[in-house]
Amino acid sequence: MIINKVTLYSHVLDEMRSFYVDVLGFEFLSQTDDGFVIKAGESVLEIKKYHHKGKPFYHFAMNIPTNLFTSAKAWAKSKVKLTREDDDDEVYFSFSDAHSFYFLDPSGNIVEFISRYSVSPESEAESFSAQNVLCISEINITTDEVRALGNQLISNGVPVRKGEAISEDGLNFMGEHEAGSFLLLGPRKRRWIFSDKESKIFPLSLVINQQLDISLDGKGFMKLKPVKYNQPNS
Repeated sequence: MIINKVTLYSHVLDEMRSFYVDVLGFEFLSQTDDGFVIKAGESVLEIKKYHHKGKPFYHFAMNIPTNLFTSAKAWAKSKVKLTREDDDDEVYFSFSDAHSFYFLDPSGNIVEFISRYSVSPESEAESFSAQNVLCISEINITTDEVRALGNQLISNGVPVRKGEAISEDGLNFMGEHEAGSFLLLGPRKRRWIFSDKESKIFPLSLVINQQLDISLDGKGFMKLKPVKYNQPNS
């Protein structure tokens, strides 16, 4: 599975644009009165203004080259404060053979940069910048209907990682392990690691494999529809 586009919502749109474009240096693609779009490797990230009460936040991850993890962590620490878990500011996931670090953006999103050693490539770059991000590789889908939405995704060609059974209480990695990109399907009130935040339901939308549009409303109900997606030009 490839995540082509993710659309999230924010109550601090101007701060988010400044953070991702001016501070982190992601390539700016377009802007409207209602939002903006940046390039994240082979994916694009759209941030739109939230017009309701509340402060939406999400967890998403970006894959980075396997040989630039140390450089990426140093780059991030020069720009943001990394969050910690058990007094560590990075983690190795043995099951996935991957290293990650985390930080919060102005909207309170839990942002993860991850090197997946068994699936992600190396880079010829000597040091890391935002242009070395490979893709958006994770985005949460939080709902009260975990099993029903999981079965919907499976029927549309998005399996549970390594054929695992759907867990209604846990976090389900929806996608092929070999592709290194996943939809994180889970219930409310799960604590996101490297944060003190618990998962909540907020609207979002995404396009996968250039052919399937997935949208989640503010109540956690999901719609899927076929699309023909063309990646925006730089």
